[in-house]
Amino acid sequence: MEGAARVFAGEYGGSTLSFPDDDPGSPAWVVTPGGAWCRSMFLSGALTEVTESGDMVHTRMADPTGAFDLVIGGRNTPLAVTFCKIPVPSFITVSGRAQMYVKNGVANLSVRPDQIRIVDRMVRDQWVLVTAKSTLRRLNLINLAMLGSYTDKRALAAIRHYSITKARLQELAIMVEGAVQTVRSAGCETSSPPDIRMLVMELMTAGNGPRGIAVEEIIRLATARGASSEAVLTAIESLIINDECYQPQKGFVKPL
Repeated sequence: MEGAARVFAGEYGGSTLSFPDDDPGSPAWVVTPGGAWCRSMFLSGALTEVTESGDMVHTRMADPTGAFDLVIGGRNTPLAVTFCKIPVPSFITVSGRAQMYVKNGVANLSVRPDQIRIVDRMVRDQWVLVTAKSTLRRLNLINLAMLGSYTDKRALAAIRHYSITKARLQELAIMVEGAVQTVRSAGCETSSPPDIRMLVMELMTAGNGPRGIAVEEIIRLATARGASSEAVLTAIESLIINDECYQPQKGFVKPL
């Protein structure tokens, strides 16, 4: 029985290799730069966007390293209706199929969900920790394959296609470390004073629109109440790290 792959968005989004299955009737595999062979996937993160286009529902789900594009066919299907009813943002888990198609030489990655469940941050954090462990295990095997002491054909195929180097493995390991740090920092004190964080969160909530609120607007309002722009930016960064808010687009933040 095929196991579901756990992969961070920051790794999955860099994939450019699709490999056909031995069974012609089965979907192809998406192979990531870290050597994950993805077909069935289990993911978790914050649902940050839901849009309808024709008969399709497009959604985005963010984990600490990036975002997955989730595509549901048939806007009137039970799964699509469920997605459209979920408040944005919400923490969710998703089971689905990896998909990649190439257009004009550019690989387009997405996941086609089969199941979705609303969860809390604790479940999302557990997914991060398990996925981090799985990713580091894969990176170690890739490293062993590069040294010639591991000869798995799948690992070697990833190394050849992506021209994997020690530096690239280190980049992926740093990405994993950053993801784990968001879990560790959840209950830790931050470098910005609590009153500044509370002020920023108050302004963020009060000015929350469809796109959230512009960072420049938060700075303008907070400095008018005596805070320094540096302290405001530090507080915003802290809130993002602790998953109390997110960036729906560049220059904007939205409470989570």
